[in-house]
Amino acid sequence: MNKDAVGALEVITGATLFAPTGGDSAVAAAAGELTREAAPVSSGTGDVCSIFPRPESGGPAAEIRVVWRLSSTPPKEDTAPKFTRLPMGEKAGAAHDSAFVTFPCSPKDEPRAFPDHVSVWAQSRAVPTEAEEDVRPLKNAYATLAHSFALAMAKELDCDNNAGLKPKPSLIPAS
Repeated sequence: MNKDAVGALEVITGATLFAPTGGDSAVAAAAGELTREAAPVSSGTGDVCSIFPRPESGGPAAEIRVVWRLSSTPPKEDTAPKFTRLPMGEKAGAAHDSAFVTFPCSPKDEPRAFPDHVSVWAQSRAVPTEAEEDVRPLKNAYATLAHSFALAMAKELDCDNNAGLKPKPSLIPAS
């Protein structure tokens, strides 16, 4: 995770320390699983990682789950009303309890006629409730977290030009 993603986790959970995900890179393992999944089918889902605040951190014990979804078709234009559309990848959206970034991936070393479309989701495992206060910081935090993992997945999958994802998330809503 990059520095921005760690800061986003602090906003989401209120914690400053997080439990490690294990020995191997979660993104590398997820990219390997996605690559194996993509060969025989045109869609699939899988876990990237789960993130837990450490008990001594003082934050709530809410789990943040990061998952990938693979599709052979581009995302539809409509987005659930709870999501604010963001200009990242092919499609991106953020809400007070989750965010996603979808990007096309055509690996440099094995170009195909049509790219696969990968979505990376960051979501809370807590029961979602609409926050009463300004939700913009939470939306930005979830979008930053989803973008960080999407960019890492695009790099790990060796997508051409990092699938067009910029080094930093675009948090200004799309019009």
